[in-house]
Amino acid sequence: MNAVSTKSSSAGTNRLHFLFHPSFEAGDGESLYGAPVIDECDPRGFMPDDVTRDFSKRMHYAAWRASEATTGREATCWRRAYIEVRNGIVLGNRKLIFKAVQKWASCGLLADDLVSECQLVLIKAVAAYNPWLGVRFSTYAFTCLMRALSRLAQRHAADRLSRSRSLESLPYDTPASHDCAGAIDPRLDSLGQFLQDDAPFLTAREKLVISRRYLLTKQNQETETLEQVGRDLGVSKERVRQVQKSALLKLREALTDGVSA
Repeated sequence: MNAVSTKSSSAGTNRLHFLFHPSFEAGDGESLYGAPVIDECDPRGFMPDDVTRDFSKRMHYAAWRASEATTGREATCWRRAYIEVRNGIVLGNRKLIFKAVQKWASCGLLADDLVSECQLVLIKAVAAYNPWLGVRFSTYAFTCLMRALSRLAQRHAADRLSRSRSLESLPYDTPASHDCAGAIDPRLDSLGQFLQDDAPFLTAREKLVISRRYLLTKQNQETETLEQVGRDLGVSKERVRQVQKSALLKLREALTDGVSA
C-alpha cells in the first residue's frame, strides 16, 4: 500500500502531474482524500506540516480523479479541486519563501526578484512533494528554495562577470607574457589604484602577489613564478595560487561594479 508512482492527467488544456497511491482505488478513497476545506489555510502563510501533508495527499488524489473522470464536467470539477488545494498549500507555506530570501539578502539581487523566483519554485515543490515518504514539507521545500537561489546567485554573478572590463591580461593562473622587460601593459594601468598602500580593497598579501605575478611595477624585470613568490612569503605554491585567485576575483568584481579603491 506504500507504492507510489508518478502519472499525469490530460484533463483540461494542461496536464496535471501527480503521484498515484494504491489507496486511491480503495472503497473509502473519496472519504479519505476528498477536497479539504481551504478555510483551514492561514492567510499569513503558516500551515503546520501535518496539515500540509494531508492537503498534499488530497491534491494528488484530485488530479488522479481528474485523470479517471468519464465526463468533462467531472474532470473539470476535480481539476478545480486540485488547483484550489495546491494554491492553498502554496499560500499556507509562504513563510518558507521569506525565510529563504532573508538568508540570501546579501547576494546582490533585489528582494522582489528573489520572491518572484521562489514563488515559482514553491509551486513546483508542492506539485512534486511526496507526502507518503514521511518527509516534512517545510524541509523539502526549503531545500528546493535554497538550491534555486544558489543557482540564481551563480547566474547573476556570471552575468555580472560577462559585462566586466576585459581582463585577458589577468588570467586565473598564469600571467600573460611580456615581450619587453619592465613594460606595463596599458590595460593594467587602471588597476594600479587597487595596489596602492592605502587602498583597502585588497589585502597587503594580495597586492604583493598581484604585483609580483603580473609585472605591474617598473621595478619588476620579469614575472615571478608561484614557487618564487611562495618561497619569499614562506608559504606553499598552492597557497600563492589561492591568494592570487582571490585577488583576481575581487578585481573583476570591482571593475564590474565600478568600485573605487
